[in-house]
Amino acid sequence: MISIENLWLSYTDKSVLEDINLDIYQGDFLLVSGPNGGGKTSLLRTILGLQKPTRGAIYFFEKGEPVDSLDIGYLPQKNSIDSKFPITVEEVVASGLMGKSAKRPQSVLKREIDYMLDLMGITALRERPIGVLSGGQLQRTLFGRALISHPEMLILDEPSSYIDRQFEVRMVDILRELSSRGTTIMMVSHEIEPFIALSNRNLYIDHTLGDR
Repeated sequence: MISIENLWLSYTDKSVLEDINLDIYQGDFLLVSGPNGGGKTSLLRTILGLQKPTRGAIYFFEKGEPVDSLDIGYLPQKNSIDSKFPITVEEVVASGLMGKSAKRPQSVLKREIDYMLDLMGITALRERPIGVLSGGQLQRTLFGRALISHPEMLILDEPSSYIDRQFEVRMVDILRELSSRGTTIMMVSHEIEPFIALSNRNLYIDHTLGDR
């Protein structure tokens, strides 16, 4: 699905990623660990096109043919979200359907949103602005946004941060089911233990890339 070739990323004089080469295949579950500041989030953001590499290239493929982009669901780190932005829980989850909503009847969209709110356990919070949410509530909201479009790939940056043990178990179950259906998953996590049994590849990033 993705081929990363000789990727370098630098900020001013600081090198963040150095000569990253990585192929990601359909159905992979990649669990990525490494120290703070080692470039894990930067790699995810570069794959997503949110920042441009200093050198190197990223190529995308569908059924073996090159394409410009892929349908990717993204859960960013909570600290990258502006919690003061005036948007509700329901609106955040629904924003994951952006670009697809014009192709579906409103009744279908509502059912999908209702289902995802229920799956995340946040139905009662649907009209609340995100600024009043706890860390765990916001994390579940962002997880719902990443999942709602049924993307072919999920990129998750510390998804278990702030959530309680009960929802962590549910998250593991959800990801296991998605992986069994062929969804490609790339996850950065300091807490690898809950997810290690799901992954087929474990990577370690400390500016350079290695397998564990």
